[in-house]
Amino acid sequence: MKIKLEKKTLLKRSVKLLFLFAAAFALGHGAGKVQDHFKPEAVMTSAEGNWGLSFQEEGQPPVANATAEELKKFDAFYAGNSEEKVIYLTFDAGYENGNTPAILDALKKHNVPATFFVVGTFISSNPDLIKRMVDEGHTVGNHTYHHPDMSQMSTKEAFQKELVDVESEYKAITGQDMTHYYRPPQGKYSEANLQMAKDMGYKTFFWSLAYVDWYENDQPTKDEAFEKLLGRIHPGAIVLLHSTSKTNGEILDELLTKWEEMGYTFKPLSEIQ
Repeated sequence: MKIKLEKKTLLKRSVKLLFLFAAAFALGHGAGKVQDHFKPEAVMTSAEGNWGLSFQEEGQPPVANATAEELKKFDAFYAGNSEEKVIYLTFDAGYENGNTPAILDALKKHNVPATFFVVGTFISSNPDLIKRMVDEGHTVGNHTYHHPDMSQMSTKEAFQKELVDVESEYKAITGQDMTHYYRPPQGKYSEANLQMAKDMGYKTFFWSLAYVDWYENDQPTKDEAFEKLLGRIHPGAIVLLHSTSKTNGEILDELLTKWEEMGYTFKPLSEIQ
């Protein structure tokens, strides 16, 4: 959504920009996922726009609005090998509200590797959680510093700054270089910025399974979560969950058990070629 600012006073414009920045993470996350549905005609094949999925058959990979072949040109992926009952578990972390420790506890209990795509302020505000992720064998990926619509980044310099600033925060906390995994905020992308990410040495990871778990004050029930996450799981799934979800923190132990009972194993994103 493009917001046209009227030519008012500089003060009013500044207030609007400040409001938009504060709301970007909460509102924007819905934009790239509202296309998660069962209507195949609604998904167009194109390596541009908002990431969208169409689930056409239970237990089978969804149709996405860009093919694996189109994405691979940019070192970008949305699923792994559909012949293997493997799950690649990922979390988007825009802020911390107390649910990440329970998520890490469940992952540790099941010895499941995950990738946490974090924004810059998450790193600076939660250094102990970042260190715990690393110490327990998880990967920390780049979700940009400010969580903007990256498809609107017209210059390489602006695009690079959003990623490099996160890298700097990560290295300051861990003393290590950040793994070059990138997830576009809101699932918004363009071929141009997928190429920019590739030129920086990044692999871009979308997802093949997500559900509406990001509204902090309107969380799905356990049954609603299981309906989506068990019914739509498929071989090679890259699963996106939000670490801000209270439901996810409460159900993850049982969810991992149920996936294991279905015959699934878990691998890190590094196993996707």
